Amino acid sequence: MRGLTESVKHLLIINVLMFIGTMAIGNGELFYKWFALYFPKNELFQPWQIVTHMFMHGGFTHLLFNMFALWMFGTAVEQQLGNKNFLFIYISAGLGAVLFQLGYYYINYLPLYAELIGSGLTSSEIIQMLTSNEAINSIDENQFTKLKNIFPIYNASMVGASGCIMGILAAFGMMNPEAKLMLIFLPIPIKAKYFIPGIIVLDVISALTGQSFFSPSNTAYMAHVGGALTGFLIMWYWKKTQFNKNRWD
Repeated sequence: MRGLTESVKHLLIINVLMFIGTMAIGNGELFYKWFALYFPKNELFQPWQIVTHMFMHGGFTHLLFNMFALWMFGTAVEQQLGNKNFLFIYISAGLGAVLFQLGYYYINYLPLYAELIGSGLTSSEIIQMLTSNEAINSIDENQFTKLKNIFPIYNASMVGASGCIMGILAAFGMMNPEAKLMLIFLPIPIKAKYFIPGIIVLDVISALTGQSFFSPSNTAYMAHVGGALTGFLIMWYWKKTQFNKNRWD
C-alpha cells in the first residue's frame, strides 16, 4: 500500500478536521457561511474564502473521493517533486480554479446585470431580489427572466479540493504520461496522456452545456479546468527550465 508523504498527510488531516467541524458546529451552516467561497457580489463573500474553501467539502462522499485522489496522485507527485514544490502546485491550482470559476460566473453575470440596470432597475433593487428570492411587483417578464438566470450565480457557493487535485493530476500526467489510469465507474485502463485531457474536455462540455458525465450536476466544472491548466502550466515551465530538478527541500 502506498505510504503517506508529509504534505499529503497534513492536507488529509486538515480536510478531515474541517469536515468534522462543519458537521459538528451549527449543523454545517456556520462553517459554510464562514469558509465556503461565495460569489464576490454576494454579501456573504469574504477574502479568506478564496483559500478556506479548498479545505471544505459538501458531504462525506465528496470528501472521500477527493481525499482518495489526493492520496493516490499526491503521494506520487510529492515523492517526485518534493514537498515544497508539491504544495506550490497544490495551492496554485486551487487559486487557478477560483480564477476560472469566478471568471466564468462574471462572464455570465455582468451582461445580464447591465441589462437589468438599463431596464430601469436600481442596483439595490436587484441585490434585494437576488438575496431574498422575492420579486418586486413592478418588474416585467423580461426582467424576471434575467433575474432568474443570474440568481444561481449570485447565490453560488464553492467548496472542495477538486481544483487543487486536478492540478496535481495534471502534474502527475506530465511526469508519468504512460501511466495507466481509469475511472471507478469506467474500469478501462487509459494512458495518463490521454486520460487527463479527456477528463478536462468533459469538464468544459459540462460547464457549457450543463450535461454531467461522472460528477454531480452542481460541480464547479470550470474550477476543475482552471486547476488542471494551472498544474499543467507550472509543470510545463519547470520542465522547460529544468527547474523541477532543483528541489526546494
